[in-house]
Amino acid sequence: MMAVFVLAASLLLLDKMLRLFDFVAVEGGPIGVVFKMLGALIPEYASLAIPLGLLLGILFAFRKLATSSELDVLRAVGMGYGRLLRVPYIITAILVAVNVALVFYIQPISRYYYEQLEYELRSGALGASIKVGEFTTLADRMALRIEESEDNGRNLKGIFARVSNDKGQVLSISAREGSFLATTDSSDTIILRLTDGTIVQDTGNQTPRVLSFTRHDLPIDLPAIEQFRQRGDAEREYILPELLSIGWSDTESEAKRDASQASFNFRLVEVVMMWLLPLLALSLAIPPKRSTSALGVFVSIVMVVSYHKVNQYGEDVAALGRVDPIVALWGPFVLFAALILWMFWTIAYKPGGQPIGALENAFAKLSKKIGKLFKRRKHRTDAFASPVAAEPAE
Repeated sequence: MMAVFVLAASLLLLDKMLRLFDFVAVEGGPIGVVFKMLGALIPEYASLAIPLGLLLGILFAFRKLATSSELDVLRAVGMGYGRLLRVPYIITAILVAVNVALVFYIQPISRYYYEQLEYELRSGALGASIKVGEFTTLADRMALRIEESEDNGRNLKGIFARVSNDKGQVLSISAREGSFLATTDSSDTIILRLTDGTIVQDTGNQTPRVLSFTRHDLPIDLPAIEQFRQRGDAEREYILPELLSIGWSDTESEAKRDASQASFNFRLVEVVMMWLLPLLALSLAIPPKRSTSALGVFVSIVMVVSYHKVNQYGEDVAALGRVDPIVALWGPFVLFAALILWMFWTIAYKPGGQPIGALENAFAKLSKKIGKLFKRRKHRTDAFASPVAAEPAE
């Protein structure tokens, strides 16, 4: 179960990691912020990885008992499926409590932290770097270009800067080397120390003046960074008490109440669905007699992921006020629960019952046809590859 959880969370994080690396590279931010943003997304991905881990953990346990005939022995000595599901349901209760804490409290805070990191990355608060070989605008009146950067940006080479002021004066500065230095009196100003360069001062009315220098300190005013918004711009950033107070408040707008109620019902139905996973896992874990088919594993993953996507669509529709959240979210839950209960009743109380027996038969026939097709191709390939004896010359 833990292995499946780690694998599912890792796959989701790796997919997001590639996009975050591209985003951070474009914004010119430090690479370390990627891992902070991924850490903020772990609670969101864990809310899906935990049900998958629970489902497949129970499924593989019962599948091993079934394929080794131990399940038949346990059933023969009078242990029913209800008795065998006691420990899985104890584990389910623990994971349900963990998921409640995630989706109602931890996930909203971590999502807000992720949005804050993204905002600070875009605004440069995380130390956005100057891209080599491109013009970078600083404080709206300065353009800076650097040919080479060494030692993580501490040593700069091939520097060109263009600075203008309100009076129309323009300074064009070129230098062989340079480095950024912090100032102690003001955190909004840094010093660009230039070495071995030339300054061309253009006042607009007179002939430009040209000055050479060995060392020149150029103060740069950093742009002011606006404060990030307060938490609560989107309903997914609200914790449980806030969702309840907004969703059923007479003072809030109808659109905000609909969105809060949709978010609350979406999170709740995702948690309640976990109580059905042991029954689903048991129903799909037991293959037909004298069979080792793993079709149930594939079907279980498809069912859980599809149900999650249906809930996401239902939340979006309910948030727009088009459908009541009870209908949009609890309607699919009732259908999903009825299907799982029917599958469990078939496997547990119907002699020889197999919930996905039709799928198993179709899958077996398809496998045989594919096997025959490959055998025919192999025979044809061997026939063409067999050597032909040459006739003796007369």
